[in-house]
Amino acid sequence: MYGGYVSLPLNLLAQDAQLDHVLAHSGLRLAFADAEHAPRLAARLAAARLPVELFAIEVDAPSLFLPGRLPEPRLAALRETDPALLMYTSGTTGRPKGCLLTQRNVVSGALFVQQAHALTAADRVLSSLPLYHINGQIVATVGPLAHGGSVVAPHRFSVSEFWDLLERHRCTWFNVVPTIISYLLATTDAAGRDLSRVRFGRSASAPLPPELHRAFESKFGLSIIETMGMTETAAPVFSNPLDPARRKIGSVGWPVGNRGRVRRADGVACAVGEIGEIQVKGDNVMREYFRDPGETARAFTADGWLRTGDLGYVDGDGAFFVTGRLKEIIIKGGENIAPREIDDVLHAHPAVLEAAVIGVPDRHYGQDIAAYVVFKPGSRASEAELKAFCEVKLGRYKTPRTFRFLQDLPKGPSGKVQRLKLLEL
Repeated sequence: MYGGYVSLPLNLLAQDAQLDHVLAHSGLRLAFADAEHAPRLAARLAAARLPVELFAIEVDAPSLFLPGRLPEPRLAALRETDPALLMYTSGTTGRPKGCLLTQRNVVSGALFVQQAHALTAADRVLSSLPLYHINGQIVATVGPLAHGGSVVAPHRFSVSEFWDLLERHRCTWFNVVPTIISYLLATTDAAGRDLSRVRFGRSASAPLPPELHRAFESKFGLSIIETMGMTETAAPVFSNPLDPARRKIGSVGWPVGNRGRVRRADGVACAVGEIGEIQVKGDNVMREYFRDPGETARAFTADGWLRTGDLGYVDGDGAFFVTGRLKEIIIKGGENIAPREIDDVLHAHPAVLEAAVIGVPDRHYGQDIAAYVVFKPGSRASEAELKAFCEVKLGRYKTPRTFRFLQDLPKGPSGKVQRLKLLEL
């Protein structure tokens, strides 16, 4: 990006159809891959007959020498409006869309992370998140570059190595998603570790259930800052403050560097506490959906605000709360039900590690509620027990009709549950 190229991080864990779409749609010309992933990438390129030159690299080499036939970088010609990063959404609600982020978008996203967490050159982050997701790319990579900090970047997340890496490399913060928090809480202990340098942990990419939030802090004595970001906004949008006395558990916090608002379907501003669509505006908001003017037009309001597709509200202190996605709302008997409300209740059950609910077709109500549950290691609960637990907290109408027990929930690269895949089950 610094050299004037447009960077496209590829998710090689994606299904063939999604990867093929990204390769063809992006106009990719030069690709780099390590020995583990190069064969699959080469096969997909060959199958599509795309004119892409593929270079094999050694990821742990002390330096990377690029081929001399690459075009010269355009440093002197760079402008803030030039494209820098093309990131494709994970496709949880359909075909991946390419978010084209400019030089200004990328730098703004990095600076907003620094601003939100008061980061300095003395800070070092432990981040196991993939670089083909906007969180790992901006928050934990470009962000530290912008403020002179440093990054500890394992090749992949490991539950057993997490606390050792945090201690050994003297990290001052860590960047995770709720799934990682859940597994660390259920399977690890940090007793005896010197974590005195750790200022906070940052959670984003998916909602953090309040019960999970409190339990993690109670067990490990480390503060978790809940935030919210999007691919379309070069990561950061909202963040809770560092001061535990000012933050709000269950909230994604306040706008940082940009502006936020909540609107009804007719565009009228929502009152305090009224649920509507969350919209944002700022220097970090993408230029467009690449090669898709129709989707780009639908993504913005007439006055230039980005429609996030998230439902939520603002409280009297200006803090934002996310209640669900527009496309995931369950409509049972004409009543709108936010899946997250039920997810959070299930997460509060002592036997539940992860849970997600979806709307399923029902001839009487139009839709009813199905729950998918992953138990903690060594724990179990019957369907009757979970139903009784939900009825006490939610009432009978919002209690799931059916429960399915899984080993894992299907997730995208950010750790966000892919509810459309649950619907296929």
